[in-house]
Amino acid sequence: EHFEQLCAYKAQNGHCNASIWDARNRSLGAWVSMQRSLHKKNILSSNHTQKLNSIGFLWDLRDQSYEPSWMNMYQELKAFHSKHKHTIVPERL
Repeated sequence: EHFEQLCAYKAQNGHCNASIWDARNRSLGAWVSMQRSLHKKNILSSNHTQKLNSIGFLWDLRDQSYEPSWMNMYQELKAFHSKHKHTIVPERL
């Protein structure tokens, strides 16, 4: 169930980093955090690890591979600014 929610979240947001601080995705964010914790402790099953890897799940948010994702979002913000002449992006476009 949470994996499917994460796939939908990624399709909408471009990444798998759901946060517990986001009220709309608090449950998903908690699940994502738990997956990272279990993986770090080497107790997440290889099947679950493979499924999460298959959608580009980022295990460590300090990982350098997060940088391209940040840059993609920055480029999207620049495009939004060019079109709308402001950077107050609505929650849903």
